[in-house]
Amino acid sequence: MLAMGPSPQPGQQPPPAWTSFVPLVLLVVVFYFVLIRPQQKRTREHQQLLKTVKPGDKVLTSGGILGVVLSVKEKTVTLRSADTKLEITKSAIAEITERSGEASES
Repeated sequence: MLAMGPSPQPGQQPPPAWTSFVPLVLLVVVFYFVLIRPQQKRTREHQQLLKTVKPGDKVLTSGGILGVVLSVKEKTVTLRSADTKLEITKSAIAEITERSGEASES
């Protein structure tokens, strides 16, 4: 009974049923523009970044490893970090810090 809201006064008509769905629809729209859309944009940008990785690029992995790309395969990348050679999945690359042949901006 409490969830139904206040009952209309005698002689007044109750509000239409669809008006109770308006706040729910507004909430879904706000969640879409605040949470879902920005996440989709970041995912697309990361996918594009992974497509452009090439040998010689300096990269930072999601685990915090800095290295230089030696070779790029379909799903993996071979890195050299200090004296270590690592093979990681492409998805582990968080960012490209310096492109091969280009100076970093920072």
